[in-house]
Amino acid sequence: MDRIDCQKLEQYFNQIPGLLMIDTEGIVFYINDQCAKYLQVNKEDFLGKYVKDVFPETKMIEGLEKDEPSIVFYNSFLGIGISMHVPLYEDGKKVGLAEYDVVQHSERLYELSDSYKAFLDQELKQLAGELMTFEGTKYTINNLVGNSDPMTELKEKIISTAKTSSTVMITGETGTGKELVAHAIHNLSSRRKERFIKVNASSFPESLIESELFGYEGGSFTGANREGKKGKFELADRGTLFIDEINQMPLSVQPKLLRALQEKEIDRIGGDKPIPVDVRIIAASNENLEPLVEEGKFRRDLYYRLNVISLYIPPLRERIEDLESISRSIIDELNAQLGKSVNEIDRDALEMLKQKRWHGNVRELRNDIERAMNFAVGNIIHKEDFQWSAGEESLNIKLPDLAEAKGDRLIDKARDDAEREVIIKVLEYFGNNKSKAAEYLNIARPSLYRKMKRLGIDQEGR
Repeated sequence: MDRIDCQKLEQYFNQIPGLLMIDTEGIVFYINDQCAKYLQVNKEDFLGKYVKDVFPETKMIEGLEKDEPSIVFYNSFLGIGISMHVPLYEDGKKVGLAEYDVVQHSERLYELSDSYKAFLDQELKQLAGELMTFEGTKYTINNLVGNSDPMTELKEKIISTAKTSSTVMITGETGTGKELVAHAIHNLSSRRKERFIKVNASSFPESLIESELFGYEGGSFTGANREGKKGKFELADRGTLFIDEINQMPLSVQPKLLRALQEKEIDRIGGDKPIPVDVRIIAASNENLEPLVEEGKFRRDLYYRLNVISLYIPPLRERIEDLESISRSIIDELNAQLGKSVNEIDRDALEMLKQKRWHGNVRELRNDIERAMNFAVGNIIHKEDFQWSAGEESLNIKLPDLAEAKGDRLIDKARDDAEREVIIKVLEYFGNNKSKAAEYLNIARPSLYRKMKRLGIDQEGR
């Protein structure tokens, strides 16, 4: 639509609620049909008249004094309404004011008020969540549950570490809570009011990790933002930068990371001058870096620069006496998330959990408890609720007859027998309810039926 004729423009204007225009003297030079109908007047009675003479309640004269759009509220014989004042300019000079209605009827205002209240409630809930997790700092040392000797020693080291700005290396198996420890250090430190920025070295391809850490100048490569982009180091200035899975950091990026640690300045990609940064680095690795150094997969000088303070998080199996208190803490947290009211875990269940090897540590324990809570009846978790969380301990899988199978058939048959036994036990546990069994196995119901058919399991689950 290249051109709009005056007739069409008038049609469009007449669809705007309460559109009224005055010049700088307050004389009405335009009123649309909708406004005239709403005010119950003839357009001819308004045009060329001083606006207050024909519309005494108007606030347009006061609006002429403002140079920016503004909101005004009316309470007249027509009810409560909300209008917008928009200054009119021609060649940079103010020539008048336009007013149009946002809300014309009181009942609409009440609807708007209710909708706005609901919107604000939602936004405030989200804001509250964001404040609690500001820049990812949602954990404190109080979230480190356990009073075993290893945990007591770890907490003491965290408190001491937080008093300095030295680089920290956190090691521990997957699921032990390395990020939680990093949060605790930051929230106890003098930097706690500044940003906590985190980055996972394994989350980005080698071609992107450098720009993610150090940023880039606009137009420095194809697809780059025109204005450029700050990297994690700049975002964490005066705060803390947590680099998780540092063992996955590409060798090509390690020299630049070392320079940032030593010189306390970074170079953006495409930049021509260094940028000073004041950042405390906390790194984490789920494997020992020393063998990687010996294999040439991690720079020795960077390893020494990172390993100023070393914190080791013991696996759950080395502090099994903490399992009960950790379990109860997890239950309290999950109650709020899942809308449950579980308040107890029985002794048999705890004893069973203490027998597990916990290769996935606290993360695995949390997953098991969450699953058990979903299937628990009442407010107590029993041993039976963990039957399908106990992993290999809950299944007694037999090898196929070696005389009947060999080579690839042996592996296929072992896999099929194990899958068949799992499905039969799950169906039995849920009273042959296919929907619950499929949900528990995290597969679609049609997929469950196909597996049952392939494995020779009848509709009765046998």
